[in-house]
Amino acid sequence: MVFSSLLNAMPGAVAQGLIWGIMAIGVYITFRVLDVADLTVDGTMALGGAVSIMLMTKGCNVWIAMLAALAAGLLAGMVTGIFHTFMGIPAILAGILTQLSLYSVNLKIMGKANQAINVDKYDLLVSLRYIKGVFFTKNTIFVVAIFLVVVIALLYWFFGREIGCAIRATGCNGQMARAQGINTNICKVIGLMLSNGLVALSSALLAQYQGFADVNMGRGAIVIGLAAVIIGEAIFGNLFRNFALKLLAVGFGSILYYFVLQIVIWFGIDTDLLKMLSALVVAVFLGIPYLKGKYLRKPVKRGGQGNA
Repeated sequence: MVFSSLLNAMPGAVAQGLIWGIMAIGVYITFRVLDVADLTVDGTMALGGAVSIMLMTKGCNVWIAMLAALAAGLLAGMVTGIFHTFMGIPAILAGILTQLSLYSVNLKIMGKANQAINVDKYDLLVSLRYIKGVFFTKNTIFVVAIFLVVVIALLYWFFGREIGCAIRATGCNGQMARAQGINTNICKVIGLMLSNGLVALSSALLAQYQGFADVNMGRGAIVIGLAAVIIGEAIFGNLFRNFALKLLAVGFGSILYYFVLQIVIWFGIDTDLLKMLSALVVAVFLGIPYLKGKYLRKPVKRGGQGNA
């Protein structure tokens, strides 16, 4: 009977994992593709929800509201990019400055710290109520899975084009990219915009799913995003070599993260410790490659040695 409560919670974990998976793909673009530490996402994760919820409460169509959320995320990423590239501010500090500014922006957008939206009054794409007992085309898991697949397909197409390849080259080796005539500053700005646009899109879906937008809903989002990236790489890294499959691995990593979270809650561990546990998970998975290389690497025999 107790185990059944865990099974009942798993569909919700899948839905949240898919929603946060879109956000984690945004983190992957900056963290792995662009090789930039961007902390803007904590603010953008609240921005997308705030913009979409407020527009829908004013009578705006849900699709237009989500496009507006995407646009707001693109603008937030552009601000961070301008701070970093054209003003010479280190990337991590530029993200913090934008994130700090977005707290005030989000408060102004919503008028207060929290803004609710009722699924009975508004035509939402996803909702906590749409997990069970609805036709599959309206099921939140199905809808968000389609979103995730479309996002991955579009990114795979984009990063196969000239501008996408330029962004990947900038993240791989900025000096070599500049030597090839690539404007690395523009590439960084575009990469940051794309990343934060996806984060805001994920935020718009999350706000609909949970039925409210909150000014603090993005707090710690970067940790969840990194956890999804690291878990996905650790488990599926040797299997998924294609770029699209790497993005899919990030989505799977997000789902696994929420599976683990549900199991932790099921075991009765204090929920106040969840953020710390998430940080520890990220730290462990980030440290494994270094520790493996340092302590488990076999010594290489040098030429001439051992032939006495």
